[in-house]
Amino acid sequence: MPESFPVPESSPVTVAIDGPAGSGKSSVSKQAARVLGYGFLDTGAAYRALAWRVLERGDDTADAQAVVRALDDFDYAISLDPDDHWVRVGDVFVTDDIREPRVSAAVSGVARVPEVRERVNVLFRALVAASGSAGVIVEGRDITTVVFPDAPVRILLTASPEVRAARRSAELTGEDAAAVAEALHRRDASDSQVVDFLTAAPGVVVVDSTDLDFDRTVDAVIDVVRTATGEN
Repeated sequence: MPESFPVPESSPVTVAIDGPAGSGKSSVSKQAARVLGYGFLDTGAAYRALAWRVLERGDDTADAQAVVRALDDFDYAISLDPDDHWVRVGDVFVTDDIREPRVSAAVSGVARVPEVRERVNVLFRALVAASGSAGVIVEGRDITTVVFPDAPVRILLTASPEVRAARRSAELTGEDAAAVAEALHRRDASDSQVVDFLTAAPGVVVVDSTDLDFDRTVDAVIDVVRTATGEN
């Protein structure tokens, strides 16, 4: 995995979006990118793809050294087109594979490794810089504080735990609502040990979607972007 990349002279507008599980970061960010004509970067896919790579090697993501070793030949690529999403590791397209339950259960172990976070953050910045887009909406954890702390647009997208659990349950048809809520609670507790995703850093705009439907949440995000970039 390369350590440095050339950066074009003209950089796109970076919109950094943080938020807890079930806040709608991915779906809202993707739709906002479509409307604005921006690229869309799902940073969580990189951690999932690395977890997939570790598992394919027959290793355990709880083994930090095994995770770091997997970085050495982690040939990762992702589409930034919100209408043509794909993820590739080497010659293998893993777009669907990284959403498998076994990967979801293993990804937290990957994300906890400091060296992994440092190295994929370099990758994220390079992907945005080389995107060729007018702007890129980047969503994930610690995006507004660590990955792109100087982005011209930084948003914390959140909602109440009850609303987030209900939305996640609706997405996972056939899953027990109570089990989904418990899984979300465990994810919050686990992720909070790595990053503070519930408190907006100075300069970060909070969009609380507790009382907003999907379209109104997208509109709220777009309004923040247009106001910050002077497009209103």
